[in-house]
This record gives sequence, C-alpha cells and structure tokens, in this order.
Amino acid sequence: MAKRSAPEVNAGSMADIAFLLLIFFLVTTTIETDTGLNRKLPPIDDEQTEPPIIKEKNIFTVFINGKNQLLVEDEVMELKDLRKAAMEFLDNGGGTGDDACSYCHGKKDPSSSDNPDKAIISLKNERETTYSTYISVQNELVAAYNILRDRRAEELYGMTLTQMEKDSDDVNYRGNKEKLKEKIERIKIEYPQKLSEVVQ
Repeated sequence: MAKRSAPEVNAGSMADIAFLLLIFFLVTTTIETDTGLNRKLPPIDDEQTEPPIIKEKNIFTVFINGKNQLLVEDEVMELKDLRKAAMEFLDNGGGTGDDACSYCHGKKDPSSSDNPDKAIISLKNERETTYSTYISVQNELVAAYNILRDRRAEELYGMTLTQMEKDSDDVNYRGNKEKLKEKIERIKIEYPQKLSEVVQ
C-alpha cells in the first residue's frame, strides 16, 4: 500500500495574524507613567556666579529630623499647622517701597517676608527621615502655594488657577487659550514656587 503524503499546513497567514494581534495589543494597552515630584532644576551654570543675597527674614526654614519631627523656624510644629504657617509667611507682604506687595493679605509684619517673589521656603531633612513624612511635608508646602494662587486667580478672574489650568488643557475649550495661558503665567509670577531642598 502506498504512503499517503500528509497535507501541509499553510503557515503563510500565521505571520499576518501574529502581526495583527501585536498591533491590537499595542493600541489597546495603556502604559502607566511614573508620577513624581514636579520640580524645576536650576540651569547648568558654566561660569561661577555669585549667589544672590537673600535677607534672613525672607527664608522660611522647615526641618525634618531623623525621628520625623518637624521644626519650623526652629520651633516644633505639627504637620497639620504647617500649611497655615507657610501661607502666612508667603502672603505676609511686609516689604516697603519696591519690595511692597499690593495684593498680599498678610499681617505686613516687617520681621517676616517682604513679598511672595522674595519669599523662599527652605526644606531640610536628614537621611533617616521616612519617605512618607517627607512627601507629607512637601504636600503641605505645595498646597500653601496652590491655595494662595487659587485665591489670587479668583480675585482677578473669578475662577481658581486649578480650573484655569484644566481649561487650558481642555481640547474643546472655546475661549482664547493664549490669553488664558497669559493669565495663568501672571498668577504663577505673583506667587512663584520657590522651594529649596537640602538633605543633610
């Protein structure tokens, strides 16, 4: 009896099917992006320039020790009180003349910050500080800036900065996006986020 030849499987379309499956999974898969702290690093300076002279009263020192204790201006403080203290410092408006702040709502204490543009928050922590405590302190300090910016945006434009930024990212926004971005930039200039970080 003669041997029968086995029918061959046409594998020519297998490559097409695999390619289509690959495209399908690439298109439908969402790739998680890492989230982190949004910080702008200073530009690389080839020449050694003198650091600017900063008055001691314009620096708000926040220190987290290795035991996760918070010291603000050399006094122990609870985390829940940090946001309010930072806002009072940033919005003090104690400057006079060119350093005066016309939009600040603070106490105008001459021993505290002159205006939000000159105010710097210095955050220091020891290496033993836990990451969760560090992030909690960061959140409170950034929240102080955000609240002041939102309040100023409402005073000027009747809406918060958060809403304005959301509108500027909205594809279907009907207004003039360039003018909206100019307004957002003005708020960020009036309350610049000057946060200096040091690890000891």
